[in-house]
Amino acid sequence: MKKRDKSELFLHLFHSCHEKLHRYAYTLLRDSDEANDIVQTVFARLWEKRETVVFEEDIKGYLYRSVHNLCMNNIRKDSARDRYLSYRTGDRDNFMQGGTEQQTLARELEKHIAQATGALPEQCRVIFLKSREEGKKYAEIAAELDISIKTVEAQMSKALKLMREKLADYLLTILLILHINHLL
Repeated sequence: MKKRDKSELFLHLFHSCHEKLHRYAYTLLRDSDEANDIVQTVFARLWEKRETVVFEEDIKGYLYRSVHNLCMNNIRKDSARDRYLSYRTGDRDNFMQGGTEQQTLARELEKHIAQATGALPEQCRVIFLKSREEGKKYAEIAAELDISIKTVEAQMSKALKLMREKLADYLLTILLILHINHLL
């Protein structure tokens, strides 16, 4: 198939499916902007792969599955961010009001989180803090910093990996202490 033919098929597919895919993503996310970002990402990835993709009848199934998967990833990511923000605000306060041992553990945890965050490379740290402390979505961060969403995703992935590595031993110790105290 000629390059021009694939481009024309892609444009036809985009115009005929974009609105339906957006509605589908919206039913999962309940956020029009996020749904639009997801659909745009799916089409951008398809455009990047246009030379190897076969534009046949099953391409629509591929598009819907891609939208579904990205929506689920987005929901999981938002859930993790919400849990982190919940700890950083209300739940942390409840934890800090516990016994002296809990307060000490909470202060230690905050100290280690601050150290691990401070050790991140600068762009990684800025993106991580905007996501986790300011609660911004990847698209918002990308627009604010004038970088691509892919860069934000890559930097967040790097930040989370580094944070897990730096905090793994400490968090395991805290969980064991809390579990033992709960059993007593």
